[in-house]
Amino acid sequence: MDILFISLGCDKNLADTELMLGILRKKGFDFTDDEEKADICIVNTCCFIGDAKEESINTLLEMAELREEGKLKALIATGCLAQRFQEEIQKEIPQVDALVGTAAIEEIGDVLEEVLSGHGRNHYRELNAPPATCKDRILTTGGHYAYLKIAEGCDKRCTYCIIPKVRGDYRSIPMESLVAQAKKLAESGVKELILVAQETTLYGADLYGRKCLPQLLLKLAAIPDIRWIRLLYCYPEEITQELVRVMAREPKICHYLDIPIQHASDEILRRMGRRTNEEQLRRQIRMLREEIPDICLRTTLISGFPGETQEDFEELYRFVNEMEFDRLGVFAYSQEEDTVAAGLPDQIPEEVKEARREELMELQQAISFEKAETMIGRELDVMVEGKVADEDVYVTRTYRDAPEVDGYLFLHTDRELMSGDFVRARVTDFNEYDLIAEICTE
Repeated sequence: MDILFISLGCDKNLADTELMLGILRKKGFDFTDDEEKADICIVNTCCFIGDAKEESINTLLEMAELREEGKLKALIATGCLAQRFQEEIQKEIPQVDALVGTAAIEEIGDVLEEVLSGHGRNHYRELNAPPATCKDRILTTGGHYAYLKIAEGCDKRCTYCIIPKVRGDYRSIPMESLVAQAKKLAESGVKELILVAQETTLYGADLYGRKCLPQLLLKLAAIPDIRWIRLLYCYPEEITQELVRVMAREPKICHYLDIPIQHASDEILRRMGRRTNEEQLRRQIRMLREEIPDICLRTTLISGFPGETQEDFEELYRFVNEMEFDRLGVFAYSQEEDTVAAGLPDQIPEEVKEARREELMELQQAISFEKAETMIGRELDVMVEGKVADEDVYVTRTYRDAPEVDGYLFLHTDRELMSGDFVRARVTDFNEYDLIAEICTE
């Protein structure tokens, strides 16, 4: 039987999807991308913000029609939406044969066999159960880079965030398991490991009594075939001098940090339940740039959080203008039920949230333009992602570019290259978000 597996949401969800694909392959199932050929559909859902929730619901409704028409023999929902809205999905979309909670994804093979035998039931485990560990994944990223999920859940309790209620408390995956998984990925051809969690910087504190991300990085860097290691989701208050020193001296670790700060106004940060203030953020960013001069800093912001005054927004705008982040994304605040922020007074009108988001993105576009201009003439190692059809142009990434969220470097060469190859390139030009380069001659 062929399974259509639809993965929605973040890269952490994608890592869960790849784990479930591996489990199902060992059970003897095949996979298809064509819904017309599929016998079974599994949707790994997301509900982090309103748009993600809507996409998950619409996808389930679309697949429910195929189930209703008899084109599918089974429809299963997994992931955050399935965890958070079990009763609602069962009531509103009865065509869903079974639901699998976020802590029970390793049971997906048993769930599917039960459904096909006519005895389908929902599978949920205690939310703080030990996190799933990946044994035999099926990579969906092309094979030359992979997400390495190092922990599950979160302890921060930011007032706008539903994650602790659908993913549980912070639980690190044992280091030996991660190293074994990384070695297996390297053997399969993976060149870049991208470390993800709700918060990577806190890794190990629950298991080993202290933050052990630097130690994990050194063990991963010792794997011969790994070329790049990239860090995402690093909370600024948890970034230590030890971590920065390891990043600075270990050449395999990309000089790239994703540090979601969300805001810069002290009052809004307090209302968000964040653990930093503007001065601490400035100090941390200054330290990172002093210790690693070529570091690429990415961040994310929320516009229109409840109570955000025009003065708060202007403070954030000034901060972004002065800090000049290399990469920046902005989300308009999403009022999520069951969060503290949803009940706060002074909710901001949607049009104001969006206007502020657009203003910040316009500012960042100007900053990005200026930064791209300074890259002209610079030589960089790039990883080949693919080729532009019918042109001698390859799509590549630099250490400054995380897949899916950042830009690309378009490399002009008549040399034949393969996805996953590393070559040296010289930047010659740029466009809105991407660089243009030629291959360096030996």
